[in-house]
Amino acid sequence: MDKIEDELHEQELEQVYYLGLQEPEFDYNDKQSFIEATGRCVEYINYTTDKMSRVPTSIIIAMAGIESGWGTSRFATEGNALFGVRTWDDNTPQMKPLELPNADFGVKKYRNKCDSVRDMIRILNTHPAYDLFRERKEQQIDDGKWNYRELLEGMTAWSTNPDYGAIILSAIVDNQLP
Repeated sequence: MDKIEDELHEQELEQVYYLGLQEPEFDYNDKQSFIEATGRCVEYINYTTDKMSRVPTSIIIAMAGIESGWGTSRFATEGNALFGVRTWDDNTPQMKPLELPNADFGVKKYRNKCDSVRDMIRILNTHPAYDLFRERKEQQIDDGKWNYRELLEGMTAWSTNPDYGAIILSAIVDNQLP
């Protein structure tokens, strides 16, 4: 079954390149256009990613919105960083928090905002802290239905705020995200 899915995904990617489809521009000027731009980016990344590595668009949009002030934070505007991903590697382009200019970490900077989204999806798919998220996501993909509450329970490591999952779920519901 995996071999067939891999072959189908390869055919999809060939179509993407044959049709000249490209990563969408990430243009926005308000909350609604930020939601739409993030959604287009996530959909493109998900379409060009194997099925088991895809992440629900609504979760990524909500997290990007909450983490970046709907694209208005300094990290988002100056560093294309929508999720506040930290790095301790001095060789990685980064920005220091204004209130901690001598911090031993920085927030990763990205070439563009879709690269920030791509990195977030990579982290969720590879970091050991998100094993439960991946287990639940795999089961839900097999079931053909997302349960955001269960998925968010597997993402508690993303924030020290114990209400983070509820905040993201609320952003999904309040903004009627896809």
